[in-house]
Amino acid sequence: MMPAKIRDNLRDKLWGLADELGWAILNDIDRSRLYERWTRDPAIGGQIAHFMDPRKVRVYIKDSLIKPYERARLLASQDEIWRALEIASPATTVQTFIKPHGCRLEDGKIICWGKSRDWKLILMAAFERSRLAKSAIPFGVVLLETGKTSNEGTRSLVKDACACLGIEKLSWLE
Repeated sequence: MMPAKIRDNLRDKLWGLADELGWAILNDIDRSRLYERWTRDPAIGGQIAHFMDPRKVRVYIKDSLIKPYERARLLASQDEIWRALEIASPATTVQTFIKPHGCRLEDGKIICWGKSRDWKLILMAAFERSRLAKSAIPFGVVLLETGKTSNEGTRSLVKDACACLGIEKLSWLE
C-alpha cells in the first residue's frame, strides 16, 4: 500500500505536468509517450514501483492519477458550461452523470459536456438520457475543444446531428 503522502505528491506533480502540457489537447500517441516516460522516470514510476508490481505502474499512473485529473478538470469547468449554454448555474440538480459528464435539472433539461473528440458519445448520451427520464428534454451539449472539431465541416456535422437528436443548444469551449 502506497503512503498517502507519496501518492498525493505524485498526483500533484503529474497534475502540474498535465496542466503545463495541455493534456486536454494531446492526442493518444502523445499521451502514450508521456505515460511511458513517467513510468520509466525514477522520480515517478520508480517511486510507485516500490509499492506494487513494476508491470502495473503504467496502469496505475493512467487510471489512478491521470483519470481523476481529467474528471476534476471537467467538473471544474461547470461555471463555463452554464455560461456557454446561456443559463444560470442551477442551485440543485435532480441527477448527475459521468461518462460523459452531465446532469438533469429540475425543469427536465438534460445537459451533457465533455471533450470534443467524444462528440458522438456526448450527443447520444444527451438524447438517451432524455428518453430514459420522464418529462426530460435533451437541452444542451457543450464540447471542450481538443482539436477534433475545430474545422467548420466537422462542426457543421455536429450541429446537424444535434438537430436530428432534438438537442436545443450546442456550444464549444475553446
